[in-house]
Amino acid sequence: MKIQQHLQLIEKKNHPKWLVVFRIILGLSLFLKGIQFIENKTLLQKVVNETAVLNDYFWLQTLIPWINIFGGAFILIGLFTRFACLIQIPILIGAIVFVNSKTGLFAGESELAFSIIILSLLILFIVEGDGLLSWRKTIKKEEDVV
Repeated sequence: MKIQQHLQLIEKKNHPKWLVVFRIILGLSLFLKGIQFIENKTLLQKVVNETAVLNDYFWLQTLIPWINIFGGAFILIGLFTRFACLIQIPILIGAIVFVNSKTGLFAGESELAFSIIILSLLILFIVEGDGLLSWRKTIKKEEDVV
């Protein structure tokens, strides 16, 4: 509980307004990536089947897109942002280690740089929190009025 109070104190003191734009872009990109995985199921099936470690976990093909969609939506609107970022981190680490590290950073269709940027933004928003324009702040203001 003390860690959460410390993080909320950091959020109140040091959260610049322009950081909200990055939170919205992060949420939107994760949301769209989840939709892309649902539309192109063979892409995710190919990745899971080619990786020896993930081959036994066929259920990841269904779970990953939905985690991306719901986590991205929550990050986008600013509700449960820290929790949504925390859930996304294992997926991004898996993408970096198992998928993108095979092709390398400078390959033609590599998304390694994009994955690293998304991972660093997820870590940033675990520390920073929702920000000024968020659904959580709106709900809290309504509770304070009543």
